[in-house]
Amino acid sequence: MIDWNTIDTVLLDMDGTLLDLHFDSHFWLEHLPRRYCELHRLDAALQADLKARIIGESGTLNWYSLEYWSRELELDVVALKREVQHLIGYRHEAEAFLAWLRDQPQRVVLATNADRHGIELKFGLTGMGEYFDAVVSSADLGHAKEEQAFWHKLNEIEPFDPARTLFIDDNPQVLNSAHTYGIAHLLGVRQPDSKQPPRDFERVHGLDGFAVLTAGGGIEKTLGGDNKENG
Repeated sequence: MIDWNTIDTVLLDMDGTLLDLHFDSHFWLEHLPRRYCELHRLDAALQADLKARIIGESGTLNWYSLEYWSRELELDVVALKREVQHLIGYRHEAEAFLAWLRDQPQRVVLATNADRHGIELKFGLTGMGEYFDAVVSSADLGHAKEEQAFWHKLNEIEPFDPARTLFIDDNPQVLNSAHTYGIAHLLGVRQPDSKQPPRDFERVHGLDGFAVLTAGGGIEKTLGGDNKENG
């Protein structure tokens, strides 16, 4: 049960939580490798090598940095993202949840691993920026959300009481990091990519939809599978 009287700060992830992760999955694992080989006139078989290279940076700032990949691949990655920007869109009930939060007393902060180029692209297409009191990128702090240093630095520039904070994300490693830091209220999005099946979480409640949070209902209504208590 989320008792909003016990929450002062809401920290929200962007990709896979508020926005459908299908765009990012398609771009990084299909569109970018294909266009890389096309533009550099390479054998299409090399797409698999680039996919492995991209996945190898998972969980690091490089993984999330469009500047890094533009430099490494000698491509304008932002321009390539615009080629498939029609796939960028809100997850089910996400925008209604943001609109509801805007009228609540809690401070609402976007805490994302996306860099500023990615944020600018998606804000421009969705109008999402109007819903937040603050926007923090891991690139600003020099540490990805998977690292404890991210949370310490976030609290320095955007003070919050972990015991009175709700954080929603789709990444199990990020949620584990937030749990280690001491954030008391954690929710994991079970189906971040609309084209992939839902999954369960081991340490946090799984969230299927946002509507139950705005209606004063119990979190148990959003649970899927055999999710365990946050601990």
